This record gives sequence, structure tokens and C-alpha cells, in this order.
Amino acid sequence: MIVDGKCYHIACAPGDVGKYVILPGDPGRCEKIAAHFDSPVKVASNREYTTYTGYLDGVKVSVTSTGIGGPSASIAVEELTELGADTFIRVGTCGGMSKKVRGGDCIVVTGAVRNEGTSREYAPIEYPAVPDFGVTSALVSAAEKLGFRYHAGVVHNKDSFYGQHSPESMPVSYELTAKWEAWKRLGVLASEMESAAIFTVCAARGTRAGAVMYTVWNQEADSDYTDAPQTDTEAAIKIAVGAIRELIKSDI
Repeated sequence: MIVDGKCYHIACAPGDVGKYVILPGDPGRCEKIAAHFDSPVKVASNREYTTYTGYLDGVKVSVTSTGIGGPSASIAVEELTELGADTFIRVGTCGGMSKKVRGGDCIVVTGAVRNEGTSREYAPIEYPAVPDFGVTSALVSAAEKLGFRYHAGVVHNKDSFYGQHSPESMPVSYELTAKWEAWKRLGVLASEMESAAIFTVCAARGTRAGAVMYTVWNQEADSDYTDAPQTDTEAAIKIAVGAIRELIKSDI
């Protein structure tokens, strides 16, 4: 939705963003990501949405924060798509669920459990929230070349942070805890809040998306190891930037 020459929420105008966009949740992470670009410029900041645009290998690229959760992430993707962006890579943090995932590990997402609400307004629940194969392949390739410890697999998405971390305090605790155990038994690697919505919006709009997550810690592994929470997301950022470089080459 463009109002007075700019998108209503992200406050960007036509020409402000590139075809390739990295999507962190945290506005404060945008400048850190933009530092990997050539000639980065801050083009807009409104509400939870901050945007920088620069260049990688001579091609215009951008980073736009989405805020927390599917509703605000979907708004960012919709408005960026309206401005001509067509390739999105979500970069963010997650909490490990599988005991093979440790704090500091990266996860290249191959699918997302749609245990949230936004994607239901784009597709029937039977439709899978999956990333673009080409984008995912580029993320795996970048992770391999950079030598970071990573996993590739399914993540869980939810709308309530405290529904995950304090389920016993909720009136529907029986449902939350039962489903959490099911996701673990199905091999879900980690939990976060945006990928399912981003993948489904991109499927509906005919664009492509991928995601690489940085594991802060693993709440299920306290009896096996006690890693301190990890907060430096630079590894995931470098994987995303490397993947965009690969996509730029393959898209020529």
C-alpha cells in the first residue's frame, strides 16, 4: 500500500530497495548487516521497520527489519514485494529443540511448522510452509564454504513467546505441552516466530524466500550440557550474505 509516494508501514519509496532483501527481526541488527554491503545507506525507519540499501557485487541489495512475529513480517514482505523485491532471506535467532542443536549453531530452514496465525490468511493449513529450493541450496553452500557449524531441517513457529517458555501458566497448557512434545518427536530442530509466515506469503505472491537461524540456546538440553546463551549472530549474517552473492551469480 503506497500512500504519498511511500509504503504505508516500511516508509520506503519505489527505487529505495533492491531485488534481494535480508530480513532480521531486530531493527538494531540492520546496521550490522548493512556493514557487509558496499556503500550502505539508511533509507527509512518507521515503527519496527528499518531499511538500509547498498550493493553486493555491483547489485542493489537491502536489509529490512520485520519486528517480532508473523503479522509484522508479512507486512514487510508484502510492501517490499510491491517495491520490486523478489528474493528474501530471513536471518534471526531461535531456541533449540533437538538435543543435537547447541547454542551458537546455525540452522538452514527447510520447512516451518505453521503453529501460528498469519499464514492461515494466505493458505489452507494443509499447505506446507517451505522455502525456495534455490535459496536454500545457496544458504547451505555458503554455510559449507564458511565452515560454520550448521544443521538443515524443520523449525517450529508460534505467535506467543511465553506460550513456549511458560506453557504451564496458560489456560491451554495441556495443548501447548502436548504439541511441543509432538514437534520434538518429529525431529523439529528449533523454535522461532517468522519463517512460516514469510515462506507462505512468498508462495502466495510468487516470490522466493529462505531462512538461516542462529541458535541462542537449547532449552531441552539442560541435563546434557549447560552452554551459556549465545547472542552474536554474525555467523548467520555471513551465511545470508554469502547466499545472496551466490544467487546473484546464478541469476545472471
